[in-house]
Amino acid sequence: MTPDEILLETEEKMIKTEQVIQHEFAGVRTGKASPALVENIMVEVYGSQMRIRELAGITTPEPRVIVIQPWDASTVTAIEKAIQKSNLGVNPAVQGKVIRIVLPELSQERRIELDKLVKKMAEDGRVAIRNIRREAIEHLKKELKAHAISEDDFKVFEKEVQKLTDQYIAKIDELLAKKEKEIMTV
Repeated sequence: MTPDEILLETEEKMIKTEQVIQHEFAGVRTGKASPALVENIMVEVYGSQMRIRELAGITTPEPRVIVIQPWDASTVTAIEKAIQKSNLGVNPAVQGKVIRIVLPELSQERRIELDKLVKKMAEDGRVAIRNIRREAIEHLKKELKAHAISEDDFKVFEKEVQKLTDQYIAKIDELLAKKEKEIMTV
C-alpha cells in the first residue's frame, strides 16, 4: 500500500467514525421531538425484527410531539410495545391507526445524565480516531522497514496522519459542544 493510499483509507475511516457519532447523538433525546429518537427502535412484526422507519411514517407536527403512522394498521400494537420496551422513558398513546408520543420536559437530573452519555459517546469516538491513527502509523512503519519510503517521507506522512487526527477529533468536539448546548437548553 502506498502512503497516499494509507492516508486516503485513514481519512475514510475517520469520516465514518464522525458519521457514527453524529448518528448516535441524533438518537439522544433532548427537549425537542425528532424522528431520529424512534426510527431505529426494533419491532417484532411479520415474524422478524424491523425498524419503525421501515413500518411507518414518522413526523413531528409540534416541537414536543412525535406522530407515527404505520402503513399497515395491524402493526400498531407491536410498534407501541416496542416503544414502551425502549429506554426512551415515554408512553405512546394509540389513537386509532396513529401513535402519538408527547415528550415531557427533561428534568435537570435527566439532562445531566444525557450530558454524561453524549460525553462518553464522544470519548469513544475520539478513541476510535486515535486507533485509526495508530493503525495508519503502523502501516507507514511497515513501508519504511520495507524501504518503500524514505525516513523523510515517513515523517511527512506521519505529520499528515496527525493533522487528520486533530481535524477529526476537533469535529467530534464540535458535535459534542452543539449536542450539550441542545441538551442543557431549557
